[in-house]
Amino acid sequence: MNKNRLEAFSDGVLAIIITIMVLELHVPEEPTWHGLASVLPTFLSYLLSFVYVGIYWNNHHHMIHLADRVNGAILWSNLHLLFWLSLIPFSTRWMDESGFVQIPVLTYGINLLCAAIAYFVLEQALIRKQGRDGALARAVGRDWKGKASPLIYLIGIALGVVQPLLGLAAYTVVALIWLIPDRRVEHFVTRAPGD
Repeated sequence: MNKNRLEAFSDGVLAIIITIMVLELHVPEEPTWHGLASVLPTFLSYLLSFVYVGIYWNNHHHMIHLADRVNGAILWSNLHLLFWLSLIPFSTRWMDESGFVQIPVLTYGINLLCAAIAYFVLEQALIRKQGRDGALARAVGRDWKGKASPLIYLIGIALGVVQPLLGLAAYTVVALIWLIPDRRVEHFVTRAPGD
């Protein structure tokens, strides 16, 4: 199967996810610095979730770019990833509206962990389709970020049981790790045909 429909559908879903999140941002009730400060926690939780969706969009784009064709397993793996990403607006809003208390912060971390696992499942389905000598397998290599992220999420979830803001700090660390561009993958993408 051609990969174009999968990529177009995924881009559309991710755009809708970001749109839903931005609709949760409300202007301050009063036109003062204090009013602006009152919405700062909402803005920061939106920013973190926006960064996460952006990271997934960017990495998904590179990963699909390296794929030549897709099959049913890849389509279902992609939907699995999109399911968990589609819950990010919900878990972000619950975390923010609850005042960053334990259960919503843990739910946010579980949401991020499940999205990371789903991304790995999709990546492996694409690698199986291409073979271990394919461009994606070579680009991913040892994938220290992909292996470290679920571990940090689990640490964040454990810390969140003790102090929710520590859990949120761990989730932020993962986002910061992924903000550093992975030159290996970009190198393979720029050499891939059809760019």
